[in-house]
Order: sequence, then structure tokens, then C-alpha cells
Amino acid sequence: MGIASDIIIIVLAALIGALVARLLKQPLILGYILAGVLIGPNTGGVTVSNIHNIEMLAEIGVALLLFGIGLEFSFNKLKPVSKIALIGTPIQIVLTIIFGFVIGSLFGWGWKPSLWLGAMISLSSTMVILKTLMNQGWMGTLSSRVMIGMLIVQDLAVVPMIIILPQLGNPKSSLPLLGIALLKACIFLLLMIFLGTKLIPFLMKRIVRWNSRELFLLSITALGLGIGYGTYLFGLSFAFGAFVAGMVISESDYGYQALSDIIPLRDIFGLLFFTSIGMLLEPWFLISHLKIIVLLILLVMVGKALIFGTLSRLFGYGNVIPLAVGLGLFQVGEFSFVLARVGLNTNSIDTELYSLILATAVVTMFLTPLISSLTVPLYSLRKSWFKHESIQTMNLPETGLRDHVIIAGGGQVGQNIAKVLQRLELSFVLIELDFRRIEQAKDAGFPIIFGDAGQDIVLEAAEINKATLLLVTVPSIVVSQTITDRVRHINPKLRIVARATSIDHMKDLHRLGVYEVVQPEFEAGLEFTRQALLHLNISIQQIQKYTDAVRSELYAPLYESDVSYRTIARLQSACRLIDLNWINVSENSSVIGRTIRELQIRAKTGASIVAVLRDGALIPNPDPDFSFKPHDLIGVLSESHQLNKLLEFKDLQLI
Repeated sequence: MGIASDIIIIVLAALIGALVARLLKQPLILGYILAGVLIGPNTGGVTVSNIHNIEMLAEIGVALLLFGIGLEFSFNKLKPVSKIALIGTPIQIVLTIIFGFVIGSLFGWGWKPSLWLGAMISLSSTMVILKTLMNQGWMGTLSSRVMIGMLIVQDLAVVPMIIILPQLGNPKSSLPLLGIALLKACIFLLLMIFLGTKLIPFLMKRIVRWNSRELFLLSITALGLGIGYGTYLFGLSFAFGAFVAGMVISESDYGYQALSDIIPLRDIFGLLFFTSIGMLLEPWFLISHLKIIVLLILLVMVGKALIFGTLSRLFGYGNVIPLAVGLGLFQVGEFSFVLARVGLNTNSIDTELYSLILATAVVTMFLTPLISSLTVPLYSLRKSWFKHESIQTMNLPETGLRDHVIIAGGGQVGQNIAKVLQRLELSFVLIELDFRRIEQAKDAGFPIIFGDAGQDIVLEAAEINKATLLLVTVPSIVVSQTITDRVRHINPKLRIVARATSIDHMKDLHRLGVYEVVQPEFEAGLEFTRQALLHLNISIQQIQKYTDAVRSELYAPLYESDVSYRTIARLQSACRLIDLNWINVSENSSVIGRTIRELQIRAKTGASIVAVLRDGALIPNPDPDFSFKPHDLIGVLSESHQLNKLLEFKDLQLI
């Protein structure tokens, strides 16, 4: 079967590796890499027959991933990181090359292989970082934008490196080649500006009109890969072209749909990439050169982390960002394989250095999700040690905070609450760690604090001792419990309303002293059920009896321990039993000009008229002599059969 059998082996091995990774609560890409090691040519057993073909298919995975990232990140979103990307990244590359040159000199290598080593370790892995950011939920944060901006420039830097490094013995001949490459890049960008503003929007508009999901998917895939292949033929990076294509489409009206359609295809080809990385690893070479490989890995990880973290700080990024960037970009990237292959083919490096770089790259890629996941706990530890660090705040009132509501979590739920409190002119403050949500809250004019609500210093900045209520809208069990525990130590009297994801989570929060617990998914499910049963003409009493039984079963532990819960539940239940419907009086209705007394609505139908909306003004409890006019909206309390009788009057329409 040739390549078809290889793909089947890879998919099956990746599935097993992914299941093992999930059971061990590790990122799936670690399972993919391990699967690649097991089915590679160096371990025996079931083996892929043609690794080169798989590597070529894996390039499509890299291109599709960058295409997807381009769809998510428009030019406007990358503006905040343009300085560190365009200026900081070249500085990082130069510093890392110098660092690599020092390492090579310490190992006793000549100047040329030492310089090649520095160039190869200066590149980080775009593919691994993007997948790690997605899995960890950091995509869209300022940290992720800094990393992606720097990775893009690194990928572009591969082109001049491939031209210059093989010509180290004769630098004069490499300068014309570099100039040609820069000219090609400028021409390509000009072409993409034209295509992005003129041709692509026109084509997408025509395709969307045909209303074919399959054709739409085929079109965006063809655009992403086609433009990428065009850049490859043009002498530039295939993946870079796909990224630019994604950014162009993201500026159109079809970016979100294109992203949702491309994700499954991207993930399958991405799987091929990570598995192919594992296949490159030679376990026997790793064992025989263990000491030097371990030393090289440690030096690269620590050195690159310090370089990236320091540069982030020097370019004005604070809080968690330098730590996240340092622990994210420490690995050796996939384009280092391309550079190493060029060095081997031009006899610039020997096979031993090539294998060392290969092993270092694979191991550091493998470690990336694990090391990157340490960002939050290490940042929290640092915050506890250095409490003097200033907290970033936005839109806080000049008079300070007092008798206010603290909303821990600036997601959709938190921002919806903030909108209501803002309209009611009630004092509140949001606490959020995700930069994307901070930007949204900032644009909406909400007072917000950048930080972790589980840290004392952040809670103190939110004036926790002067607050009247805390709303924990974060769905994470660990985070909500941590926040509740810290607040209970600082201000034991403060009332807390928290979001729960399960019954056990709800019980744990109640034991910690949470005033009230809300389970959004459960309440949404009950409301969907209620609306469905109303549509099926089930009586209000029957519906309420069912929903009350389900709700009581869930919240039983809270009802049993707190009288206020039982009272609130009974009041809510009574309110739901009241079914208020609105009826429109049309132009030719038989009730026009007649009074409630004349019509004998209560006697004939059993329904009660409790309000009338006329010309935008509400008339509550209209008296028996109230007469109806065209376009009145009548508020009626009734059961379904009573409402049906009322609608028998001519030209009364239920809204």
C-alpha cells in the first residue's frame, strides 16, 4: 500500500500515544512524539517504510497550522508586539548565535561548526509552541502574541541563514544572493496586498453565494496551501506564505468560518508532523552520547530562556509575560532541521553535530509542554516572594473602591455581569489574567485589575476588605477554590457567589463558606427543558413540579444546611409558576373600543389582565372600565387552555 499503509500506522500509533498521554494528564503532542519514536526506523517492530514522504506531508501540517494562526491573528492584533518582533527577534538571534558559538568553543569545536550550532539553536519551534498555547488556553493572550510575533520573524530569518551560512568562507558571494531574497520578499508582500484587497475578497464572495460548505472548505484550503506553495517556488518559506494567506483572509468577513472549517484538517496533518519528529530520534545515539546531549540540552534551555525573558523585560513587558516567553521559546525548532540538512549537504557540519542538533531539538520539543505549564505556578510563587511588584490597573475610579462588587474572572459571564452593574451605576471591579479579555474589558470601560485573583496582593489591590460581594465566575475548580480560600482568610465576612461545574464542586465550595453557588450548564439545561415543554402545551404546574424536583435533588445539600436557600428556592419556584403572555390587539379586533367589564374576560376565559402596554407606556392593573385601542399589548396571566379561549376573540395575536 506504500504511503497509505504508513499513514495508517502513524494514525493508529498516534491514537495509542494520545490515549496514554490523556490518561497521564499530559498534552497530546507528547503522545504523538513518543508514537513516532516507537514506529521510527531506529527502534524495530512496526516501522514506517518511507519517512521522507511523511516529512513532506508533515510540511503541510506546519503550513495549515500557520494558516490557522494567520486566520486568528490580524495585522491589527499584532501591532502591540511589532517592536519586540521586528527589533527584539533579530537581537535574540544574534545573542543566541553568540551563545551557541561559546558553547561550541567550550566543547572544543572549530569556529565554523560553533557558528552553525548558534544559528541552529537560535530558532524555536512554531509548530510546538502554537499547539502548546492552544492546549493550555493561552492563545489570544499578550504572552502568546509576543511569542507568535517573534516566531514569525525567526521563520523569515531562515531564508538569509540558508544563503549566508554555507558561504562563510566567501561572504562576498552571499551578499547578492541575500539582496535577491529581500527583493523577492518585497515583491511577494506587494502581491499579497493586492490579492488581499482585490482578488481574494471577490472570489470568496462569489463562492459563499453558492452556499456549498464543501466548496468553501476546498477554496480556503487551496488558498492557504496554494499561496504557500507559490512562496516556496518564489524562494521563500512555504509556511510563511500560508501564514500571510491566513492573515489576509482574516481581514475579510469569512475569517471565522474559514478557521472553524480548517481546524480538523489542520489537526490531522499536524499529527503527522509531531509523529515525524519522533521518528527522527535515534535512541542508540542518544544513549551513547548521553552526557554531551544532556549538557547541551540544559545549556540551550537555560540560555535561551534567559535571553527571551530578559529581552521581553527590556522591551517593556512585565508581570507573567517574560516568564511565559522564556519558558515557551527555549526549545530548538523544526526549521533547525532544514538548516542542519543544508549544513550537512554543503559539508559545513559533520554527521555527529547533525545528530546532536536533531536529538537536542526533539528532546526540547518534547519537554516544551511540560516546562511551559510551569509558568503559572512559578509566577504565583514569584508573586508571593516579591509582593512589592506593582499591579496593573485600568479604569479604576479616582475616589477608590468602597462597598463594591469584585468579579473574579473577566470571561463572557463576568463581562455580562459588569455590563448590568455599569448600567445600574453600581461600583465594581473585574480581576482577570487573560490579556485578550483585559483588552475587551478596557474597551468597554470596565474597571479592571490585571492579575491572579488567588493572590493576596491582587485581592488587596481590589480592596477586598472594603468590598460588599465577591462573584467568582471562573469555571475552573482549582482556581475558584483557591480564590475562595484566600478571600476567607483576608475577609471572612465577605459574601461569595461562585460558579460550579459539578455537584462535587458545588459541595466543596459550600464547605468553604460560599454564600450561593450557580451552575450555569445545569440551569441552562432546565430552561431549555422548560421552553420545550411549554411549546408542547404541558401545563405550567406540571413543568414546575418536574423542574423543582430536579433542582431540589441537585441543591439538596445546600437546602438542608441553609434556611435562606430554601426560602429563595421557594420564591423562585413561585415566580416560575406565573406564566405571563403578551397579546397584540390588531386593527380589526373585536375588543377595540370595548371595556374589560363588557368583554367579561375573566368570567369567560379564566385569564387575568394584569397590564397593558400602550404607546410605550405601561398601565399596570387596568380597572374594569379600561377600553382597548388598536396596537395595545395586553399582559395576561393564564394557563394554556385559558389563553387559547382568550385568543378566540377576533384578531387577537399572541406575541
